[in-house]
Amino acid sequence: MKTQAKVLMYITVVLLCGDCPARAAGPLQFRELFNGKDLSGWVNVNTAENTWTVRDRTLVCSGHPIGVLRTKRQYENFILQIEWKHMEAGGNSGVFVWSEGAVPEGRRLPKGVEVQILELDWVNLHKKKDGTLPPIAYVHGEVFGTGGLKTVPDNPRGSRSKSIENRCKGRGQWNTYVVVCVDGVIKLSVNGKFVNGISKAAIKKGYICLESEGAEIHFRNIRIMELPPGITNAESAAPIVKGKQ
Repeated sequence: MKTQAKVLMYITVVLLCGDCPARAAGPLQFRELFNGKDLSGWVNVNTAENTWTVRDRTLVCSGHPIGVLRTKRQYENFILQIEWKHMEAGGNSGVFVWSEGAVPEGRRLPKGVEVQILELDWVNLHKKKDGTLPPIAYVHGEVFGTGGLKTVPDNPRGSRSKSIENRCKGRGQWNTYVVVCVDGVIKLSVNGKFVNGISKAAIKKGYICLESEGAEIHFRNIRIMELPPGITNAESAAPIVKGKQ
């Protein structure tokens, strides 16, 4: 059985089987990563003090400057649920998983696996030199390694994996991503259907980051379900950031 199929089968068993061995340490359940009131549990890595604010139980990102907000701790195997909506045409953002919690000097974004969040008009505003438009699938949740992190794409577009169905909604409308991350495999559901993924990620434990990249974007209902750990050695985990916790 292929690794990706094993992951989905495992998640189904864990969620539906209340007495299975994986639940021996207690029932699995979602918990809030964002409390709707403040940035408790998060660290501003390299953006301005006012880049991230909270309004009406929504995490508002101004988009300026480019950089990330990260979780205080690392996560290995988990299911992440997050709702987002862009407020500007062609807005750019993303969610990083299994990422490093610090950004190297001279760069603005961390090494990790990015789950792309682009507003639908992005492709219309970024024509190629020959006048053609980028593929529309690019804005519907591409998944790819950043900073040199290697992955194997399910639906290759070069080294990136593109969604096989276009499901994102445009600016001002809420979208829901469910990101399943288990043992180097990532599966992405966009608005209720799994449409993309990668496997064999070189790093399979790290921080979760939200990206500020030039346009206002809102996030809400950020929840995580931690799953049983795998066999992860130091080489396949991101470095732990010391001090700025």
